[in-house]
Amino acid sequence: MTTTDPRSARIPADELAADPLGSLLRVLELETLPEDDGRADGADVHFSGGSLHQPNKRIYGGQVLAQSLLAAGRTVPDGRLPHSMHGYFLRPGDLDVPVELAVERLRDGRSFSARRTHAIQHGKPILSMIASFQESQEGVEHTTTMPAAPDPETLRSAIDELGSIPVPAARSRSHESAFDLRHVEGSLYLDAGPERTDQQMVWMRARGPVDGDQLLHRALLAFACDQIMLEPVMRRVGSSWATPGISIASLDHAMWWHRDVRVDEWLLYVQSSPSAQGGRGLGATRVFAQDGTLVASIAQEGMLRLPV
Repeated sequence: MTTTDPRSARIPADELAADPLGSLLRVLELETLPEDDGRADGADVHFSGGSLHQPNKRIYGGQVLAQSLLAAGRTVPDGRLPHSMHGYFLRPGDLDVPVELAVERLRDGRSFSARRTHAIQHGKPILSMIASFQESQEGVEHTTTMPAAPDPETLRSAIDELGSIPVPAARSRSHESAFDLRHVEGSLYLDAGPERTDQQMVWMRARGPVDGDQLLHRALLAFACDQIMLEPVMRRVGSSWATPGISIASLDHAMWWHRDVRVDEWLLYVQSSPSAQGGRGLGATRVFAQDGTLVASIAQEGMLRLPV
């Protein structure tokens, strides 16, 4: 995908609906930009990527997280995979402008590598991220137990729930989604449900096979989780995505990968929200493979403003 022309930066809605997973994989195929001694951002390598159509006309945060992680991963020694990421969403992204990814090599040690990535548009960062990578090593090991959950095949999919609703936001979560989401307690797409709780569980799986290495699968996990990270906050206060006048934005994102993961197999997101205050809410998530293996832990704070 060539992204030097702003007109080619966005994959339009019709192409996205025709092949959601393929479209996502296309925007994650980053282009290496030529060296330019005139750049003053201190980065070592620059990449560029496009964006997926979004009904709110802003870049989806999970996309930039995934692109930033992939860019960083392309600069580390072979055999090192991301084990942690910490990022801040700084500005809204412009769908019609390519995302430039500037990667700074912070350190390469005997076992670990650290990278800083700035996702840049219009000369300013829209995301700043630091990620750490590690070689595969032996060591102490333990894991928490996955809670009991119904089989994902017995639950209603967001594709079925929203597929017949002719609203752009509904299409974004059904026809145009690269992932199949199935809420255990019922989704928050149309209403908040009968119970106010900060707990929820969601099964999620890519809508087709993903051929790619572990770096790609870990980046896709970062992409997928951003769309539900603040839902426990919403569930606790009795709001839904359809609440009139609601305003939600991700502020920061932290992620730890514990073990290899495949996003084209069912993953259970076990979620909670320990606190909300000052117009901000914290969402926490543990991600389990279907066999009960804990593969990742995630935390995100976001802005949540409700109509008075």
